[in-house]
Order: sequence, then C-alpha cells, then structure tokens
Amino acid sequence: MEQSFGKLTDWLAFYLCKGLGVKTLLALAEKVPLDDLVNLSYQQLLESGLSQQVATNLVATDWQRVEHYEKLITASGIDVISYFDSRYPPLLKEIASAPLLLFCRGNCALLTSPQIAIVGSRNATPIGLEIAAQFAHQLSEANLTVTSGMALGIDGAAHKGALAGTGNTIAVLGTGVDVYYPKRHRLLTDHVLNAGLLVSEFLPGTAANANNFPRRNRIISGLSLGVLIVEAEIKSGSLITVRYALEQNKEVFAVPGSIKNPLSQASHFLIKQGAKLVENVSDILEEVSFFSENSLYSIDEPVENKPECAVLKSVGFEVTPVDVIARRCQWSIDKVQTRLLDLELDDKVERVLDGYIKLGGR
Repeated sequence: MEQSFGKLTDWLAFYLCKGLGVKTLLALAEKVPLDDLVNLSYQQLLESGLSQQVATNLVATDWQRVEHYEKLITASGIDVISYFDSRYPPLLKEIASAPLLLFCRGNCALLTSPQIAIVGSRNATPIGLEIAAQFAHQLSEANLTVTSGMALGIDGAAHKGALAGTGNTIAVLGTGVDVYYPKRHRLLTDHVLNAGLLVSEFLPGTAANANNFPRRNRIISGLSLGVLIVEAEIKSGSLITVRYALEQNKEVFAVPGSIKNPLSQASHFLIKQGAKLVENVSDILEEVSFFSENSLYSIDEPVENKPECAVLKSVGFEVTPVDVIARRCQWSIDKVQTRLLDLELDDKVERVLDGYIKLGGR
C-alpha cells in the first residue's frame, strides 16, 4: 500500500525490530533520514545512537517475514498509518506508548474526527445494552464518532447504535484487522468495516490473545475526547480503559444504575471519584462543546425526532422479542405484529431471528 511517509517495507522492518519504538525513532530522525535507516551498516547504526542490541536486531531483519506481511496487507486492503504519517491521529500521539503503526480497514478519515469511547460489561443487562445503543446513536447524530472495542455486550451495542445513526464508529481490535473476534460479531464487524473503521496495532493475522486486549484499551481512550462507562463491575476490563483515560487527562462519564445491580458498581465508584454523572447525551456534549467553539471540530446538538408510535418506542437497538414489545406498549400481539410489518416496510425496524431491532431515526 502507498504511504504518505516512507515505504511500507521499512515501517514493517521497524515494527518487527525488538527495541525500536517511537521514542527511539524520534531521536534517530534528528540525526539521519528514517528512509535510509535500513541501509545503514551496524557501525553506522551505532554512530546514529542505537544500542548494540537494537542495531543487531535491525541488521538481522527477517526480510522474508517482512515480505509476507506486506503481501498480506496488500491482499487484505489494509492501510498502514505510521506515527510519522500526516493521517496519524493527533490525540493518540499525546499518550504514553503511542503505537508505531496503525493497521486500518475502512474510513481512515474517522481517525481524526471527534470521538467518544463507550465501554462496559460483556455481560450487560438488556437495559444497559439499550442505554449504550441509545447514547451511541445520539452521539453519532451530534457529529461525534463512537469508539469501542467490538467485545460482546456494551461494546457491540455501542457500535450498533452508532451504525443506526450516521454510521461513524471505530472498532479498536485486540486482534489483526482481518480477524473476526468474537465470532458472534462477524456480521457486526462487516457492518463497521463498510460504514466505519476497524483499527489495530497488531499485525494482520494476529489471533485473539488475552494480553492484547488491555493494550488496545489505551488506544480506545487515546483516540477519544472522553470515555463513557455504562455498566461494569469494579474488577472489570472497562476500568483499564478508564484508568488510561484519566492518565491521558480525558473526560470520564458514567451512567448510574440501581444499587442492587452489581454492574452499577464501577459507575458509582467513578462518580464518587469525580466522573461526571450522565443521564442524557447533552450532559456529554456540554463537556466537549469547547472543541466546537475553538473550531477544532463540528459538534451538533442532537435533533429531536418526530413523535414515534408506541410500538417503535418499544423496540430497542438490541433484539427485542415481540412479546416484550407488546408488554411495553400494552398492545395485543396481533396488533403489534401488524404495526411491526408497517415499520419494517418503512425501514424503521428490521426483523431478526428472535424479534426486531430498531434501525434508527431515518
């Protein structure tokens, strides 16, 4: 793939060279053009400031392995954005241990768009899933990109909610961008690829590994103006993202819940520690609106939808069974099914295996 700064072959060699990270490359760039680095001798690398071990590693680059990944990247249509690339997101550059390379599939322009991360439990309640989807939908309608991690639960609901809005959503993966994980999100991953962006710091073909998911959380928060936590327990991976956000001086938002719900523990703990309690999307927009005032981004207040019928109001962005819809709107099953057919023809809802899902306010 064509790069705006340097050759892909060189960047892959740097990426695969143990000990050669962003800080080292920044220092080297002051002394020697990075384009020339792979052509320097061992002695010249030492004179440029590299340690003996890193210089040895770079000289011993496995060019067959580099070629393997270069072919895989080209065949999969992956864009590779280096730290030195003009397309690299400025906010991500500010974090500690910024990734040297971002492997991307989809709309790379979203990387530099204003983003809010939504995170939470993989085992969220139906109410939690609906809240996450609604917030995501409204944030996307306000010209914000929704960023999450494609995990089951809150992550998936956030991506779905954003897709039902403008479609602007970024999934930061703990695998290669050509790997479907979790398998149950195969269709959702394809939808995000078509409308949004898949991002990873891991080489294509990288399988799921428990150690990679905490690492990707720093990117989720690093890309974003703030992090919204919907449902999570105190000992939760979501709090890793929040911890990164606090270290990066990002805003932290929390949706409160029932004191009897264990998944409310994290939100309540964070609110006690100073996170902003949010009840609606306006609470978030108030905090990020200064970016719009400074002309860095264009953030719009959400537009009120026209009044919805009782049936449409009763359908969530997650799968809602017909009997649940009937109970919510207090209509008979037959009447609900008739109305659902009308809504389906109007592209307001979509019929799926176990019920219906809302398609957004279009």
